Amino acid sequence: MMPILTTDMRDVIQRAILSFVATVNEDGSPNLSPKASLVARDDALFFADIASPQTIRNLRRNPAISINVVDVFARRGYRFNGTARVLPDGDPDRTAVAEWVWQTNGQDYPVNHVVRIDVRDALPLLSPAYRFGDAPSEDALRETYMAKYGVQQQMQDTRGR
Repeated sequence: MMPILTTDMRDVIQRAILSFVATVNEDGSPNLSPKASLVARDDALFFADIASPQTIRNLRRNPAISINVVDVFARRGYRFNGTARVLPDGDPDRTAVAEWVWQTNGQDYPVNHVVRIDVRDALPLLSPAYRFGDAPSEDALRETYMAKYGVQQQMQDTRGR
């Protein structure tokens, strides 16, 4: 079976920093939770539960999950759908993700749980900006939106991934 997660998907996850995880509440309503700890390892996605007890309750009851990751400056990203499970203490992936969170944010960040997502499908998300007008390139859109938001481009990635 071919891997689902491509190099581009991994790059978008790293650049986007913030992703949004959708789970289903007990009453069937949606629960949307921001995550700054999403990482790709092998052909799975992982995130740390730092302050998301409702997300964990939902996943223990119903493992269906959707994750939306968008590089806001490039105006593109991915929607990942799959099945999630909360990893037990001692699981090597749980340990690796927790250590990454602590190296990135400091030891005072709680890592209450680590969730593994087995990705069923990954769908591209693309802004309509790519289809209208002169159909600008990703570089042109990045430059436009960085200027629009007043962001200076950094010479190197400071996330440490």
